[in-house]
Amino acid sequence: MSTATQAHEATPARPQGSTLLAAYRPGPTTAFFAGPRGTLLTEGAPHAVPDPADAPRALREARSSGVRNPLVVGAVPFSADRPARLVVPAAARWAAPVGDDPLLQLDVPAPGGPSWRQRPVPAPEVYRAAVAEAVRAMAREAGLRKVVLARTLELTAPGGADLPTMLRRLIHRDPHGYTFAVPGDEGATLIGASPELLVSRRGSAVVSNPLAGSAARSADPAEDARRAGALLESPKDLHEHAVVVEAVRRALEPFCRELSVPRRPVLIRTAAMWHLSTTVTGTLADPATSSLDLARALHPTPAVCGTPTARARELIGSLEPFDRGLYTGVVGWEDTRGDGEWVVTLRCAESQGDRLRLFAGAGVVSASDPEAELAETEAKFGTFLDAVGLGGTR
Repeated sequence: MSTATQAHEATPARPQGSTLLAAYRPGPTTAFFAGPRGTLLTEGAPHAVPDPADAPRALREARSSGVRNPLVVGAVPFSADRPARLVVPAAARWAAPVGDDPLLQLDVPAPGGPSWRQRPVPAPEVYRAAVAEAVRAMAREAGLRKVVLARTLELTAPGGADLPTMLRRLIHRDPHGYTFAVPGDEGATLIGASPELLVSRRGSAVVSNPLAGSAARSADPAEDARRAGALLESPKDLHEHAVVVEAVRRALEPFCRELSVPRRPVLIRTAAMWHLSTTVTGTLADPATSSLDLARALHPTPAVCGTPTARARELIGSLEPFDRGLYTGVVGWEDTRGDGEWVVTLRCAESQGDRLRLFAGAGVVSASDPEAELAETEAKFGTFLDAVGLGGTR
């Protein structure tokens, strides 16, 4: 199998995504990333890149040391004060997109495994109180428009998670999304299935797909359609979405000589959620601008932090009783040409030892209802609860 083939050099001879998924083994020197442009598995002793600004230099050094077509791959945390978990691996392999692989859809392993104990952090009543406080803050402060508040669900069981099986189940659940498993902080593995493309670059073409405004899916087709229609007409959710799209437009405009922003969002769906979605497209003004440059300019969007950013961060720090770490950061890859894909680190969990820590958040605006925002986080937990066999318990 060839090594480090670029994603946009795809040929019909590329192996199926299931080949790389079968080869994935969790550990500090392996990373897996799957998206519409292809499936990536990196292996071998990596060179750490704790500062994203150093990525171009690290790629040049890797190429000069003999790494063929090097990539930078990994995750950037929510907080700019923390080091990134980016690396230049010794080798990389590409395969066809997993969404095109029938083998991954025909043979889906049962979750099996241990019985998980669950502990929400914070407790539901504490989260509702935090949402209510954020709404009161918006009433007091005219410039505060949105705050994203998250919560975690800690699962523990002897032996912990079977990550290859979990990856396979996540892919089967949303085969055309973005699925990843990369080394996290302090020996943990960050695993997830994000629906949201922060930015991709291919040559001069730039794409960003912000999502904001969500509704839980229903197993009843009529109710599911009703929820989708209500979301598309919801003033609260349309306002939340417009705030995010405007921030994306402002962030990308300095880098693009052309930028197209649709006037209204459309609906997209995952297995668990409906989302309001806008696809922003542009053409770079300077070909030296890399995908990671664009990701750094965009991060964090109001979809994961709020607006204005500085004040939203302050409230997050005072109202969330945990460190987000890599959650609501970005995860992806970039090559020596500056092409790459970076997705928002959502629908994710940290796996370490016996513990699996799930994350979910909701965008709080002035019209938010604490009970409804709690229900949104519960629905978002569903992606991982299903992957570990707990989908019917909450």
